[in-house]
Amino acid sequence: MKQILTGLLMLFMALTARANDGVYFVNGNHLVPVQETDISVTKEILTIDICDDGFARVDVYYELTNDGRQKTVDMGFEASLPYNSGDNYDAKGRHPYIFDFAATMNGERLTYKTGVVKASSQQEPTTFKTIDTKRWHVGNQEEWDMGNTSLVDNQGNELPIAYAYFFRATFKPGRNIVHHTYSYQMSYGVYRAFEIPYWLTPATRWANHQIDDFTLRIKATDTAKHFYVPVSVFGSTPFKVVEGTGKVRRVKTQELGTVCEVSLRNGVVEWHRRNFQPKENVVFTSADLLITFDERRDIGSFYDRGRFFPQYKVDFKTFYGRAAKNSAEEKELICRILRNLPYAQRGYVFTDARMKRYFESQWWYMPDASWQMSTADFTPHDWEVINELSSPEAIPE
Repeated sequence: MKQILTGLLMLFMALTARANDGVYFVNGNHLVPVQETDISVTKEILTIDICDDGFARVDVYYELTNDGRQKTVDMGFEASLPYNSGDNYDAKGRHPYIFDFAATMNGERLTYKTGVVKASSQQEPTTFKTIDTKRWHVGNQEEWDMGNTSLVDNQGNELPIAYAYFFRATFKPGRNIVHHTYSYQMSYGVYRAFEIPYWLTPATRWANHQIDDFTLRIKATDTAKHFYVPVSVFGSTPFKVVEGTGKVRRVKTQELGTVCEVSLRNGVVEWHRRNFQPKENVVFTSADLLITFDERRDIGSFYDRGRFFPQYKVDFKTFYGRAAKNSAEEKELICRILRNLPYAQRGYVFTDARMKRYFESQWWYMPDASWQMSTADFTPHDWEVINELSSPEAIPE
């Protein structure tokens, strides 16, 4: 069995070879004031929809309170550069992996400009001052293609940079409502189908240095997703499934510490906190990350219908009561599991004893007796798993 799983891992790595260790596209972020201001963030509802097309769609509702007179404030949005994606530098600051970027304030559309700025560091947030393109330039193009995100000057000094979006917004006295939407491509890599980085700490740059009333909503619309949220960011306040089908639990992991594990099917999980002062940023990570690495806990099989080859652990004796007679017998079990993954993820209730036993052993599995078996919403990856990857010939020795 060990040889079979090793072969499967090699196949998975081959399919993701273009990712090297991984491809980082961009982070989500807050709108923040470019200069200090006396305007406070009274309320924020951050909604992240994890989609099968490889994108996270972000919808942010802000209520900001101006306790003084009407004033115009410059606001900015910082987006880190891609890593290992092979994209060229854009001197105008247009990020290649952010789409449908829009914001309204009190019902009026805000216009924005883009530029290149010195990137934030842990010690110093960006000032959103655009760089002098006559002084700073791309140094070694090959290094840039391999993921370098710094410009250089004629003396060889490096300047870490980011792309930025700029708004000018006029705040009336009292409550102001800002609605910000965009989508960005999720990062990925070996052992993880997706990663969604989101910067929370910039929210503290407003006058109250916190979000008075903060709600995070993570959605899986018309799909199923299985992911981790690091507890270090959100503390003891629990995540709760508020819509659709889902489950939540806490698990201890070797790589990420204690995490909140979430399985959603066409559902929403929510976290709420008053007087939220984020101390660190967050990465929401697909749950396949720890299957191979964390041997102390069998987290189980993960399957994402949007992308990549599934990984899993199979104990042959558990399902057959004996050791496999040969590798062909082991392959047969693995192939059956693969072919059934797209159905299991949609809640199919198995009658076959071995498949029933296997999938009921997987924490993410949520049977749904009301599901009418249909392939109408099957993705290209679903069909690849069923028709190609689940054949014995596709599984290496």
